Amino acid sequence: MKVLYITYDGLTDPLGQSQVLPYVIGLAKKGHDFTILSCDKPINYQKNNSLIQKICDTNNIKWESVKYSNKIPVISSVWNILKLNIKTKKLITTHQYKILHCRSYLSSLIGLAFKQKVNIKLIFDMRGFWADERIEGGIWGLNNPIFNKIYNYFKKKEIEFIKYSDQIISLTETGKTEILAWNINNINPNKIQVIPCAADYKLFTLNSIDKKKIAKQNLMLNENTFVVSYIGSIGTWYLLDEMLEFYSYLKTTKSDCKFLFLTPDDKQIILNHGEKYGLTPNDFIVKFSPRADLPKYASASDISIFFIKPSFSKKASSPTKMGELMAMGIPIICNNNVGDVELIINKTKSGYCLNDFSPDSYKIAIEQINNLMNINPSEIREKSKEFYDLEKGITLYNDVYEKLSS
Repeated sequence: MKVLYITYDGLTDPLGQSQVLPYVIGLAKKGHDFTILSCDKPINYQKNNSLIQKICDTNNIKWESVKYSNKIPVISSVWNILKLNIKTKKLITTHQYKILHCRSYLSSLIGLAFKQKVNIKLIFDMRGFWADERIEGGIWGLNNPIFNKIYNYFKKKEIEFIKYSDQIISLTETGKTEILAWNINNINPNKIQVIPCAADYKLFTLNSIDKKKIAKQNLMLNENTFVVSYIGSIGTWYLLDEMLEFYSYLKTTKSDCKFLFLTPDDKQIILNHGEKYGLTPNDFIVKFSPRADLPKYASASDISIFFIKPSFSKKASSPTKMGELMAMGIPIICNNNVGDVELIINKTKSGYCLNDFSPDSYKIAIEQINNLMNINPSEIREKSKEFYDLEKGITLYNDVYEKLSS
């Protein structure tokens, strides 16, 4: 099956390397003929171009890239889409693609236009309710007439993507249920395949007592120090203040503890927010780690937490860090009303979900920590594979491709 895979995210970005390439490589091994078209930031392209090209060549994947621009809001995005559109037209006239696989909404603008012009199957790989994420994340303000028009435009396009695509990929069952409730013509449960963000189980290996001990030593910690970790960026959706407040309550029950942040963000932001909760620099270890080294430091975790702002758009969200932590067998404390997070936590019995961010909820969660520490890490890892195993995700994508070829 000849496939043109269009992603607005760069293949040279960390996201492209973790959430696009592994799937495409696995599908290429199943015999599919891929061309990936991506929109790459110049700094990342310059740094990673040779590596990505080598990976693609090794796996018989063709790769085309256009230069990402963000100098002028909105106009730069239109220019990026235009460049992708021109490149897509050249590729489609040269190759006999059977499937256009479009990742998220901006790529799907291009896919829908060509779906209406040529005989080709369209996959709308939505990755979340993108337009609503822009509003709820404060990126677009509806009081701004330009952003108001853009939002309404994409909500109309969202319906068209759902209606006219041949297959839809949702990250969550909750998102799928929401879409079906809209009662759009030409939409039924079989048209929507749920595939969460997969974890790399070869990279995020099972944690152990020895690994945890070594990780704590590498961080200059006593092996008995209780380590709470947070992995990833702290902007937009992640509730830094609530996580710090939770930690301040945890400190009253565990005198020897540290909050480990593995993040690319500025340490001073964390320290400044921490002051509001009586926390000092001594409470924190803030470190940036390349993705390949994350398990080395995350292994120090006794538990890991992430609190995400609950909202409508988060119904369709699948936190990448959740699968990675579970692959390592690390118990999680998080909050509900975010995608399938609560469903997965309850089904795998691998953590605890807060109902809200009140002191009472924090205290109840803290009371659960001893129980969480008694969970066998290998059980967390094995149960998580039902949801996050990359090979299962590849199989589900392959089933979609085979279905569209019949």
